[in-house]
Amino acid sequence: MTVWLDLLKPTLKQIRRPKNTILRFVVKFFPPDHTQLLEELTRYLFALQIKHDLASGRLTCNDSTAALLVSHIVQSEMGDFDEVQSWQHLLHNKYIPDQDALRDKITENHRKHVGQTPAESDYHLLEIARRLEMYGVRLHPAKDREGTKLSLAVAHTGVLVLQGHTKINAFNWSKIRKLSFKRKRFLIKLRPDLNQSTHHDTLEFVMASRDCCKIFWKICVEYHAFFRLFEEPKPKPKPVLFTRGSSFRFSGRTQKQVIDYVKDSEFKKVPFERKHSKIQSSFYPQPSLPRSQVPKESAMSVDQTDSRLGRRGESTQGGQEEPGSAASPAAGRPNGFQDGPGPAPEEGRGQRSNPARPQHAEHLNTGVLSGSPILPDSPAAGGPVLVNGSGQSASLGLGQSPEDQQPSPLTSPLLTDTGYVRTDDEDEARRKKFPTDKAYFIAKELLTTERTFLKDLEVITVSFPSLVGKDEALPESLRSLVSASYNPVHSFHLAFLKEVEQRLALWEGRSNAHIKGDYQRIGDLMLKNIQGLKQLTVHLQRHPEVLLEVERSCRTSRKLEGLCRDFEQQKVCYLPLNIFLLRPLHRLLHYKLILERLCKHYPPTHEDFRDSRAALADVSEMVVQLHGTMIKMENFQKLLELKKDLTGIDNLAVPGREFIRLGCLSKLSGKGLQQRMFFLFSDCLVYTSRGMTPANQFKVHGQLPLYDMTIRESEAEWGVPHSFTLFGQRQSLVVAASSSSEMEKWVEDIRMAIDLAEQSSGPSTDLLSSSLTDSKSPEEGGLEQESEEELCASRTSLERQAPHRGNTTVHVCWHRNTSVSMVDFSVAVENHLSGNLLRKFKNSNGWQKLWVVFTNFSLFFYKSHQDDYPLASLPLLGYSVTVPSESENIHKDYVFKLHFKSHVYYFRSESEYTFERWMEVIRSATCSSSRAVPHSRKDPHPY
Repeated sequence: MTVWLDLLKPTLKQIRRPKNTILRFVVKFFPPDHTQLLEELTRYLFALQIKHDLASGRLTCNDSTAALLVSHIVQSEMGDFDEVQSWQHLLHNKYIPDQDALRDKITENHRKHVGQTPAESDYHLLEIARRLEMYGVRLHPAKDREGTKLSLAVAHTGVLVLQGHTKINAFNWSKIRKLSFKRKRFLIKLRPDLNQSTHHDTLEFVMASRDCCKIFWKICVEYHAFFRLFEEPKPKPKPVLFTRGSSFRFSGRTQKQVIDYVKDSEFKKVPFERKHSKIQSSFYPQPSLPRSQVPKESAMSVDQTDSRLGRRGESTQGGQEEPGSAASPAAGRPNGFQDGPGPAPEEGRGQRSNPARPQHAEHLNTGVLSGSPILPDSPAAGGPVLVNGSGQSASLGLGQSPEDQQPSPLTSPLLTDTGYVRTDDEDEARRKKFPTDKAYFIAKELLTTERTFLKDLEVITVSFPSLVGKDEALPESLRSLVSASYNPVHSFHLAFLKEVEQRLALWEGRSNAHIKGDYQRIGDLMLKNIQGLKQLTVHLQRHPEVLLEVERSCRTSRKLEGLCRDFEQQKVCYLPLNIFLLRPLHRLLHYKLILERLCKHYPPTHEDFRDSRAALADVSEMVVQLHGTMIKMENFQKLLELKKDLTGIDNLAVPGREFIRLGCLSKLSGKGLQQRMFFLFSDCLVYTSRGMTPANQFKVHGQLPLYDMTIRESEAEWGVPHSFTLFGQRQSLVVAASSSSEMEKWVEDIRMAIDLAEQSSGPSTDLLSSSLTDSKSPEEGGLEQESEEELCASRTSLERQAPHRGNTTVHVCWHRNTSVSMVDFSVAVENHLSGNLLRKFKNSNGWQKLWVVFTNFSLFFYKSHQDDYPLASLPLLGYSVTVPSESENIHKDYVFKLHFKSHVYYFRSESEYTFERWMEVIRSATCSSSRAVPHSRKDPHPY
C-alpha cells in the first residue's frame, strides 16, 4: 500500500517495518499549466515522472500520442535521429508496454525532431502529457451504491470518478460543499443545482476500508488547500475535553504562497543544463551532474532507484496506510508548484553556470526528497537586470561574467564595484562652490536632460541607419525621409547643447566673465533657441509620418522587419525603437515644464522673467499645434509595442482602437485562480497567459467585446477578495485583482470603456487570429480528441517568434502583479529626468557616482553621460520611494530610498531642488493611480 510521508513528523514514526519499506520520489501536485515550470531542472524531474507513468501503464493514451511522447523521450536521450542507433535504443529500452508495435511510428516522429534540445524535448513532453485524461491521476478503488467497481481520484479541478481508465464524472471544487467519510463510506456533499429538478445532495462511495477512506479524504483536503486557498490553513485547536472529527489540515505553502515566496526571497537558480545522455541500456537518463557534487545519499537515490528517480516522499509498505502532507519543513523552500493566483515567477531564457556554487544536491533534495518541486528564481530575487533583453548589457554582480547572466527585467541593478571610485565626499567641496539659486538647478536640469535627449536622437540619426542600411533593406524613400526629418533637428540640438554647457560654466564661475550677473540666467538662451526651433516645425510634423512609414515598410518587407528587430536587441536601443522616433515631440513638453517651473520661481521683476515668459509662450504654441498628432501617435506607438508582446492577434493597430490599460488579474475557472495578463482597449478586453517563446510573449486566450458588456462586483458571491464578474454577449469571466485599489482602477476603466463602446457604431470586429475564438479559450475547451497534427503543433512553440526586448512594461506588470494605464504612459512621457546621483546598497559602506536616466517607468544607469548605452536598468513599477528613517543611519542630506520587498537602495542628490525632482518623477512611476481617460493629457496651455 502506498502512503505519503508527512515531513513534519519523524520518518521512523511513520514507517512500521523499515526493512520492508520502499521509498520513492513521486510528483504529488501536477501543474495544470506546464509553462509555469520555468526552471529546466524542474521540468526534467516532471518529465521523469511522465516517463515512469507511461512505462507503468498509468498514463494511458492512443497509439499516435504514445508514439509522439516516446519520440520526444528518445530525442532527449539520444539527440537527432540516427537509424541504427535509434533502432538499437528502442530494442534495449521500453518506454511503453506495447512499444514494439509502435516502433515505426516512434522513429517516424523522431526524424522530425532534428535540432531539438533535451530541454525542448522535456517541454514538449509535458505539453502533450497535460492534455491527456489520465495526466496526474492516481486511482483509489471504490464502488458505488449498486456495487459497480469504480475508481476515485483527485486533481487540481476537483474529485474525479473513473471506470477503468475512462472518466465518467467530475465534481468541481466550486460544486462540492463538503467531503467526509464514515467508516468505509466516502461522502461527497454537493451544492444545490437550481438548473436541475432532480438533484442528489450527497453521493456515496464504498471503499475497501476505513483507512482507505481516510487516506483519500486527506489527499482531497491537501489538493483543495494547495490549489484553491490563498494561505496555509491554520491548525484546528485541540479541544480540552473530547474530540469530534479529524483535526487534519494541509501543512505547507499553498499555490499562491509558493509563488509569492519565490518573488520575495533571495532564492537562486541552480546551474543545470540538460544534455543528450545517449543511454543504450538503462531505463532512465541520468542528470548531467558531476559525481563529486552529489552527496552519497542523493547519489545512491539517483543511481540505484531507476524507476524511482524523479519521485518524492512516497513510501510503500505492507499494512495500514498513514498518509500525510508532502510539505517541506526544511530551509524555507517552496512546497510545490501550481498554476494559480498571484504573480508568477519570471520565465528564464538561459541558465547560469557557476562551478563555484555546486547546488545540484540541494535541488535534488529540495525538489525530490522533501517533496518540493523547484521553482525558478524570481525577478525580485537577486538575478541580474536586463537592458533591452540583452544579457550582454545587463549589470554584473561581483565575480560574474556576462555568460553567467540570467535575464530578468525586474531585479535591481547590481553594478560591480570594479572600475568605480567610491565617492563619499569627493564632490562635497566642489558642490559648495556652486550657486545655490533654484534657477541654477532648473538650468542644470535643462543641461542634463538635453544631453540624454541628444544621445536618444543619435540612436535615430546615427545608429539606426548604420545598422539597418548595411544590407540595403531600408527603402531609399524611407532613408531619405528619416534623414530629412531628423538630421536638421539633431544639428540644431547639438548647437543648443553647446550653448547651454557654456552658459552653465559661466554661471558656475568656471570661466572669466566680466560681469557675473549677465550669465546667471537661462531664459534668454531658451527664448533664442525655441524661436530657432519653431523654424523646424515642418520637420517635427514629419516625425509621425516616419513612424507610420517604418511600420508600413516592416509589414511589406520581412528583411527590414528582422533588421529592426535585431536593432532593438542592440545595447544602444535601450527603449522600443518607436519611442525614439517620437522623442523630439516629447522634448517640447520637457521644455514647457522646465520653463513653467522657471517662471513660477522668478518674481515678475526679475531680469530673466520676461525672456522666460516669452519662451514659454512660444513653446506652448508649438505644443498646441502638435498636441493632437502627438496623442494619436502615442496611442499608435503603444499598440505597435503591445503587438510585439502578444501572439495570436491578427491586427492590433487598427484605426479607431485606443489602448486603455494593461495588467495582471487572476481569472477564476475550474482550475482555480490563474494569473492572466489582461489588455483593455476601447472596443474589447483581451486576456492572455505568458508563453514559452524565446521572447516570452503572451499567448492570447480569448477576447470579450465591450459592446453590451456588463460588470458586477462579486466578492461575496465567490468568496474571492477583490473579485468582479464580466458578462459578455457569449461569455462571462470572474476575475480578481491583487488589491482593492487595483480593482477600483480596473472596474472604473472597464465601465468607461463600455460607455465608449456603446457610443460607437456597434460591436467590434474580431481581434483574434482564426485559430482562436472569443467564446472559448484553449485552456477551457475541455478534453477534446487530440490528433497527431495538433500534438505536433507545439513542436515549434519555442521558435515561433524571434526574441525581442525582455524588459517591456508588460513583463514588469506580469511579475509585479500590477497594471498601467495609457494616462500613466502619457505622464511618463512628460516625466523625464537625468543627472548624476550617488548610489548606495543597503549593506554597503560607500557611495558610487552614476549617471542616471529616468524614462519609461525605469531608471537606467551609466558610468557617465558620455556612455552610448546603459549598464543596467531598474523598472520602478511596484517599488516605493521614501526618505530614510533615523534608524537606517544614513547621515547625509537629500537622500531618498527605493525599496521593493527585500531590495533596498539609497540615492543621494546634490541639492534640495534635484532631490524634490527625483522624488516627484519616481513617484509618478511607483505610485500610479491614474484612470485611463482617453486623450486625457492636461491642457497644453500654460495658464
